[in-house]
Amino acid sequence: MVNLNKNILRSFLIASYIVIIALIVSGVSALFAYLNTGADRSAMLHTEIRKIDQYLPKITWTPILNEGRPMDSVNLKTIENDYLDAWYVKHIAYQSNLTTGIEDYYTDNARLNLYRFVELNSAEDITVESTTLEHHPTLEFFSEDGQMVVITDNDVIEYKRLFKKKKLILETTEKSTYKVIMLLEDGFWRIRHLVKETSDAYQIENSEIATNHLNVKGINYYPQDSPWDMYGNAFSKDTIGKDFKIIKSAGLNTVRIFVPYEDFGKADISNDKLDKLEQTLDVAEANNLKVIITLFDFYGDYSVLDWTLNMHHAETIVSALKDHNALLAWDIKNEPDLDFKSRGKDKVISWLDHMINLVKSTDKNHPVTIGWSNTQSATILKDRVDFVTFHYYEDLKDLKTSITTLSKKTAHKTLVMGEFGISSYSGFWRPFGNSDKDQADYHKKAQDIIADTNLQYISWTLYDFTDIPKDVVGRLPWRKNAQKEFGFINKNGAKKESFKYISRE
Repeated sequence: MVNLNKNILRSFLIASYIVIIALIVSGVSALFAYLNTGADRSAMLHTEIRKIDQYLPKITWTPILNEGRPMDSVNLKTIENDYLDAWYVKHIAYQSNLTTGIEDYYTDNARLNLYRFVELNSAEDITVESTTLEHHPTLEFFSEDGQMVVITDNDVIEYKRLFKKKKLILETTEKSTYKVIMLLEDGFWRIRHLVKETSDAYQIENSEIATNHLNVKGINYYPQDSPWDMYGNAFSKDTIGKDFKIIKSAGLNTVRIFVPYEDFGKADISNDKLDKLEQTLDVAEANNLKVIITLFDFYGDYSVLDWTLNMHHAETIVSALKDHNALLAWDIKNEPDLDFKSRGKDKVISWLDHMINLVKSTDKNHPVTIGWSNTQSATILKDRVDFVTFHYYEDLKDLKTSITTLSKKTAHKTLVMGEFGISSYSGFWRPFGNSDKDQADYHKKAQDIIADTNLQYISWTLYDFTDIPKDVVGRLPWRKNAQKEFGFINKNGAKKESFKYISRE
């Protein structure tokens, strides 16, 4: 019995020894594997940068003719990614006055200057909102050991807003040239030197596109069964085709449509949605209609660090559709003046100014406008747009005066009334609302004024709708129900009395 117990104990000890040895070997193997693979940059970087989602300035390399070791495309892309991430980390540091992530993209010497700058700004209660919009780097040198690169980054377009005690004291756009040295450390490219060699104020300049050929008689369009979700699962070319035939036969020649920013994928444009947008233009062309595309629908952030993503979004869409025969014009943003209070008027206007530049530099043939919510705002950036668009939901008795005043202030540029109309809703939530006849009288008067003033127009909208998303007018039922009945065709598909005045042929 004693021998049996000794054998059991001996077996247990041997088994325990084997298990312990196995665990030690496994641990050593894991450590060896870790040391040979290098660190994970995404885990190192506490700011959680995902460059494809966070920072996408336009970057254009000059042809690679560097001295030293030949540069392959894989290495160049790695250098580019780390270089742009370093810029992004710096932008975050200057905006937050925190240094998190700096050490991951700058060498010991380079990061000291950044630390001092952040410390000084923090002490003076200064913050800087900044971004770069374009880079034009030239690879000057790639060392034989593959550990160092020298880059000249030309014509870097930088935008900055400097605040002291939360008050804006400086806003500037500059074009600069930088000399850059980067070192390969731990498998990552870090900036060793980033020295600004030249810097000049950057003036946004684009030639104005003539609009005397415009003769806009149009309507804002959504399909009746999928308003504000035109390119979703309910998308139907047949439905759009039937609707466009109605619009054309009513004597109209233009439709204004909308591209929702988030729904289209923000910076990462959905190919499916873009294809549906192009199909919509195909249907318009087949029905001899022109299209005004309104960008950035349901976007309202304007954060400076978002700008490169916004521009990548717009450039993708504009590049894809700029040669389409049905395209008439680009509307940069629907009613951006409604965001002045919440986002800051100066910031919104600067965003619009740079976005106009982006669209015009991408498409040099089609005019650009902004869909302001009223005539008072429509003078903003009047010298930057090719024609002036305003929306009008005020009393018609003041429309003529408003048109005359606006025309004088905009040096008699082409004016387009981009939205107008009234709801025919009268019910529990608005017992003293308008009737179908009231709506018809409104559009008859509107068309009389349009004829008298030679005004171009785009009415709101073809259909009454059953459902209105809360993002459009909020949750208040008296607003939602009124919004449902601005159409010329009711929920049952019958033409309302106002349809007689959808145009003035």
